Amino acid sequence: MTRFPGYFKKLLTLILFIGLSIGFARAQVRDELLASQYMQQGDFEKALVLFDKLFDRNPTNFSYYSSKVNCQIQLKQYVDAEKDIKKLIRKNPDNPLFPADLGYIYALQNQNDKAKEQYDQAIKVFNPDPDMTNRLVNSFRQKRELEYTIQVYLKARKTIRNHPGNYGYEMAELYAATGNFDLMLEEYLDLVSVNPAYLQAVQVAIQTKLPIDPDGKNKELLRISLLRRIQKYPEVSMYSELLIWYMLQQKDFEIALVQAKALDKRNNEDGSRIMSLATMAAANEDYSTASSAFEYLLSKGRSNPYYTVARMELLEAMNKKINKNGYASPAELQKLKSEYYTTLDELGRNTITAPLLKSLAEFEAFHLKNTEQGIKLLQEVIEMPGVRPQLQAEAKLDLGDMLVLQGDVWESALLYGQVDKAYRTDALGQEAKLRNARLSYFRGEFDWARAQLDVLKSATSQLIANDALALSLLISDNTALDTSTLAMEFYSRADLYAFQNRETQSLATLDSILTLFPGHSLEDEVLFKKAQLLKKMGRFEESASLYQKVFEQHGKDILADDALFSLAELQEFQLKNKAEAMRLYGLMLEKYPGSLFVIEARKRFRVMRGDIVN
Repeated sequence: MTRFPGYFKKLLTLILFIGLSIGFARAQVRDELLASQYMQQGDFEKALVLFDKLFDRNPTNFSYYSSKVNCQIQLKQYVDAEKDIKKLIRKNPDNPLFPADLGYIYALQNQNDKAKEQYDQAIKVFNPDPDMTNRLVNSFRQKRELEYTIQVYLKARKTIRNHPGNYGYEMAELYAATGNFDLMLEEYLDLVSVNPAYLQAVQVAIQTKLPIDPDGKNKELLRISLLRRIQKYPEVSMYSELLIWYMLQQKDFEIALVQAKALDKRNNEDGSRIMSLATMAAANEDYSTASSAFEYLLSKGRSNPYYTVARMELLEAMNKKINKNGYASPAELQKLKSEYYTTLDELGRNTITAPLLKSLAEFEAFHLKNTEQGIKLLQEVIEMPGVRPQLQAEAKLDLGDMLVLQGDVWESALLYGQVDKAYRTDALGQEAKLRNARLSYFRGEFDWARAQLDVLKSATSQLIANDALALSLLISDNTALDTSTLAMEFYSRADLYAFQNRETQSLATLDSILTLFPGHSLEDEVLFKKAQLLKKMGRFEESASLYQKVFEQHGKDILADDALFSLAELQEFQLKNKAEAMRLYGLMLEKYPGSLFVIEARKRFRVMRGDIVN
């Protein structure tokens, strides 16, 4: 019995202790909620009183400390904050968070030397571990001290043997924020070499940050950095993958192809990567690179799954290159003709090679001026059993063009109409409408042509919409201010002659416009068209002179950048004046930074300057 009073005494003491603890905890929770509420309401004085009390009770709770200092900052009680933080530094000399905060107090008072001293001290006493690294990083970030945030990561990285994958992404983002693009790149490139899973994230980051680059220096830096790393670390395929991706973004297919071929050989691939790149290059009118890619696929032999397609697409690319350049020597034309017929002999004439027959027909009619052979080949495609209906319709459109060559505009209009009716809601039908509108323009029916073209401005095909807009603007800009359409009739007739390969008649008609209508708004179009025709005829010096005239006398008109780029190409490829071509490409970048030709001009300028490293 004597033991029970002692037992009850201990029990009562325990109950009392538990009750007090619960009461204390409830009071603390209440004070914490109330203090947070005061902060949200902007009543920092009341919040400070409560957080001061909370921190006194719980001196190890960093959240209470941070909130208390924040209240002091809001109330500009810098002296009190300084005293409190200094006390904590004396008690915790190895905690870098306190000197970091003290430095911020000084910075708020524009005492920058003292602030720097404390920030440096924070870095000095910082003993890296993942938790403290994150806390100190967040502290400096909140203070917008990005350079010191970088120092935190650099010191943390040293403790883990300077492994570039650690904090690489964070470091890259910080370097980007501080304007250190070169260091940002180094971090990203180190990152993908260590962890290929970061490739897509790095691509997105680069894509986000590169557009803010008016002079193109950062883009050039990325290209050179990747090329150097590929040379130094050829075994790291991620660098080649990244360069291919970037060059495709920049539509610089030549360098992309070099890297794609290297990866194809190294990984013993089937050529799918090359085929995709070749198709993309051809779609973007880089026919030289596309041809090189197709030739590489052919070198893999007939057993390669892309052999037949590559054989056909190579001829298509060569044909389109001639169309784009506006000139090919007789030897080049005969060589391509021979390639066409050799390929057809090898692959046969069937539904698979029917597109090749259609392409050959266009080549025969428009380049070799053998219209009858072109018509014969198209009829073969149209009548071929099993050929795709869309290809038959395309052949009908080309047949209509060839009838225009022969002057049979009524029969050509009938063919265009047939395709328009059969594919009224399709891009093919819109192309038929465009060609019919062009036919009306050739005939001088400008109002009717423009009515059709205005409908096509909203075509689903951007190419058709652009062509329709360009022809519509040509008509409206050169007829709106003139009650007479006579000058425009001369020009459309010259355009028809040019389409029909009657270059001499076209030039004579264009000269008539300059003589009969001096100072007409058509003058830049006339000069530009003459330059194109003279180039096609191999009269390069005369062509260059006219391109120069368009650029100099009509520098603010729509054809000025076209003329300057065409002149640069002429100097580079036909006149073989590399120095002058380089000067003109540079002038293009300076005068017309928004031109569609800028990407190609920059690429060629770099090649001539010797920047391209394969």
